[in-house]
Amino acid sequence: MSAEFAPPSGVWLPLITPFKDEAIDAVSLRRLIGHFVDKPVDGLIVGATTGEGLTLDDGEIEQLVMLTAAAQRDVGLRVPLVLGVSGSDTRKLVKWLARTSDWPLDGYLIACPYYTRPSQAGLMLHFASLADATARPIMVYNIPYRTGVNLGNETMLRLAERSNIVGVKDCCGDTLQTVELLRKRPPGFSVLTGEDALFYGALVRGCDGGILASAHLHTEAFAKVRRYMLAGDQLRASAQWRQLSDIPRLLFSEPSPAPLKYWLWRSGLIDSPEVRLPMTPITAELAGQLDRRISHVKSVPYVSRQEAEPVC
Repeated sequence: MSAEFAPPSGVWLPLITPFKDEAIDAVSLRRLIGHFVDKPVDGLIVGATTGEGLTLDDGEIEQLVMLTAAAQRDVGLRVPLVLGVSGSDTRKLVKWLARTSDWPLDGYLIACPYYTRPSQAGLMLHFASLADATARPIMVYNIPYRTGVNLGNETMLRLAERSNIVGVKDCCGDTLQTVELLRKRPPGFSVLTGEDALFYGALVRGCDGGILASAHLHTEAFAKVRRYMLAGDQLRASAQWRQLSDIPRLLFSEPSPAPLKYWLWRSGLIDSPEVRLPMTPITAELAGQLDRRISHVKSVPYVSRQEAEPVC
């Protein structure tokens, strides 16, 4: 486990996968990564939900990892690179970890098995098998409303005892479960929210950061919310968050990542807003809303709350 990876914290990006003419757009991907070189990004995750990983074949996933790692190296973006992994066959995933063992990766974000809805014992054995299959750090992705199964705290805490299970992307949807996990977690086990709209509240409860699709936009502003919280300035954190809180609402008003890709395309960071089925382009109505929001942002940039009075 690389020193800069553990424990994961701060603002992580679940990077979109740019497409053009039904293929990965290497030029746009490189431009996008270059855009973040001077931004307060603490890690990148590729091939996960926002990256439309389920629509990528094995060769494309390898291409995506290699392109991203090369771009990071060339532009000097020295943050951990993590691969999103999902599936409901433990044996296949063990083989996948072996196949990717020599790829330029720092770890994995592994979702709970979807659709099959295994028991807690099954979840324990699933993640234990995957942890045994790699020396790389693993973050568990607990998102019951997508997978159909919730990894409970008793199981999570047993998994946290393993040296290479270093944290969780928490989308459990249960505040009490999250608070209990934060209270009982061992040292070095990180809890990052994956719910963009709940980022501020997660920080208030003590989460270590977030894996936030919305932070593709206004990355500095998202990082400031956490920085103010760490400094004990909750008033400024709250004021900064109020400036940002409508962004997740817009980006998730239709299935993600189509709205985010549209915004990045309109901003010139990628060459096409293309998504792959079953994702579809955004509606004309949302496009109009995003265009107005983008125009507003260009004319009225975010103001640092170090330069303005916080709003009570």
